[in-house]
Amino acid sequence: MTSAAVTAVGDTLNPVDGDRGHPLRGVPSTAAIGGHPIHPMVVPYPIAFLTGAVASDLAARSTEDPFWARMSKWMLGAGIVTGLAAGAVGAVDYFTIKRAREKKTGKLHAYGNPLALGLAGASLFARRGDDDAAPSDTALALSAATAGMVMLTGWAGAELSYRHMVGVIGANDQHDHAEKQLVH
Repeated sequence: MTSAAVTAVGDTLNPVDGDRGHPLRGVPSTAAIGGHPIHPMVVPYPIAFLTGAVASDLAARSTEDPFWARMSKWMLGAGIVTGLAAGAVGAVDYFTIKRAREKKTGKLHAYGNPLALGLAGASLFARRGDDDAAPSDTALALSAATAGMVMLTGWAGAELSYRHMVGVIGANDQHDHAEKQLVH
């Protein structure tokens, strides 16, 4: 049994966007290996590294152990490198899948992630010099801003996949000819 609020919201959706009566069908990823989208395979790495940098920053500040200060630098560097790789394959999907470009969440995801990488780069730059020093207030603030942006853009990416069915696959090619025309 659905609530009146859920039914009312579901009834007002445009069928092209998907609702219970007209479910949205998936659009396959154009950056795929054997039909499996590459972007979701690689995004856990920059997400883990860039959000983990905040935890290691806090550990460096609270314990004054130089291990954590060095760990933060490595996490930021690894997050930037893996983020660039994830961004490269994500850009292929963004520029070849019309639905990804049409959605506000697609734009937030596509343009917010380079901002997150820029913040991570600024945080890493703010740490130049003594490898063993705890992060400065600026470096910590940039690291926290990076993690916040990554969480926001990660949410937007999940919206694209789970709500808007971008970059998904199904058994026996669930996509009809008209749906495949959306990918260009």
